[in-house]
Amino acid sequence: MAENISPRELLNRFQNNDSMRIIDVRTPAEFSTLHVRNVENIPLDRLETASLASSPGKDGFLYFICQSGGRSKKACDAMSAAGFKNVVNIEGGTVACEVAGLPVVRGRKSISLERQVRISAGLLVFAGVLLAAFGGIYVIQLAGLCLAGFIGVGLVFAGITDTCGMGMVIAKMPWNQSCSSENACKITGFLLAILLGAFTSVFADTHTKDTLAEVKHNVMNQDAILIDVREQKEWFRGHLSRAQSLPLSELRTTAENKLRNRLPSNQIIYCHCLSGGRCLEAARILLSHGYDARALQPGYQDLIEAGFTQATRR
Repeated sequence: MAENISPRELLNRFQNNDSMRIIDVRTPAEFSTLHVRNVENIPLDRLETASLASSPGKDGFLYFICQSGGRSKKACDAMSAAGFKNVVNIEGGTVACEVAGLPVVRGRKSISLERQVRISAGLLVFAGVLLAAFGGIYVIQLAGLCLAGFIGVGLVFAGITDTCGMGMVIAKMPWNQSCSSENACKITGFLLAILLGAFTSVFADTHTKDTLAEVKHNVMNQDAILIDVREQKEWFRGHLSRAQSLPLSELRTTAENKLRNRLPSNQIIYCHCLSGGRCLEAARILLSHGYDARALQPGYQDLIEAGFTQATRR
């Protein structure tokens, strides 16, 4: 079992023994930000237990340190499992060592891996919630729920097992390596651009900026028509008097020539649904067929409250 020592005890050994071998298992980016003087950097995912076991310090021990003590403990466990018992975990990590007065080397600031994991998990959950709420297409909404749920389960698993898969992945990202090379920085920028582009494309569809007064005016003057993209069972429970029914499920599979027989090509087509989600996809489909289609953000009940006439039930 690995020995645990405090930064203050490390300071005493450090002053009396300048041949200690201390290994910092953080990412190169974290190491370059701040590290204890005379330690060497070998990231946790690159540890070679056999090689390290054959070359301890002159005192016969290997000391491991990280940001706060978690990864260094994993390194000690890996060395012990490989049969090398003279391993020491430095409790509290680099931050505690600085507070204790050990000499440190400062460099360019970077975000620690622990913070990156928290930021990434939060962003992914937030993205999942946005997809579920505003994705429009059912498949995208379901994907958003699955994404948020998956991250939640992953965090619970990480807490129980003290193993973070997301952290392992993020640690391998280019920005967590030494960015001294121009190529590494270019790769980082390229990856970020791809992620930003993918995230933006999901929310590229927007509702029309036409006011409801303009919508009503255009429909009354026959410059536009109103289509209800809800399903038939929703339509029969109640609909607007001037609206036409064209369920989204039907629109997805309707051929362009059949659409031409149903919808005029010289009028604006306002799409509405229950809450403003499905009409985004409907408008996008119609736009792809050359129609001037515009999605309404207000849902069915909102339109009624705004003064649109509800059809009389028979």
